[in-house]
Amino acid sequence: NKDGVFRLHIEHDIIKGVSPKMLDWWFRNIKGTMTYHGKLYPRYLVWHPIDHIHWELKKVGADGKVGVGSQFRIVEALNSNINYLIDTVDTVSKLDQSGIVLTLTVFGVEMFNLTHDFHPTPEGTKYVSNMTVGSNHMLGRFLLNGLFTKHIFTEEMGRAWLRHNIEEVGNFEFFLPDLYLSETTNP
Repeated sequence: NKDGVFRLHIEHDIIKGVSPKMLDWWFRNIKGTMTYHGKLYPRYLVWHPIDHIHWELKKVGADGKVGVGSQFRIVEALNSNINYLIDTVDTVSKLDQSGIVLTLTVFGVEMFNLTHDFHPTPEGTKYVSNMTVGSNHMLGRFLLNGLFTKHIFTEEMGRAWLRHNIEEVGNFEFFLPDLYLSETTNP
């Protein structure tokens, strides 16, 4: 963190029974509800029932669908700690079967980048997450990085996010295969 930028990296265990195609579908279809253990829940809350608070599609992509150019409003309390509350609107810079990228730009400078790469395996998907908070841009180095990492997304929040992300990605195999099958199979 010498340059005022911090980077987080996770190579998750294989998500068994979950394909990259399912993950691409998930990020396009987070909105709405699903039946889980006989009860109806918001899909976003099933993904991480402790930390997730709210998900909202703020803007669709240029093609009128969820995808590149869409904006997601994400509200969550990392590790169920209100001091680690995130309420952000991120832009989808990439979404396909190879992964998703969410970014946040401030005064024309990308200050946040979250990349999830999906790699197919015989058992499911190898999911690799990389988060960058801050920028090497001059405006980032001299003004925005300090504000961001001290007041908006601190290093402590970054450590809490590591645990949060491991939990939510690990949760996919418990609900996504059934949801995907029920939503994409014609009766």
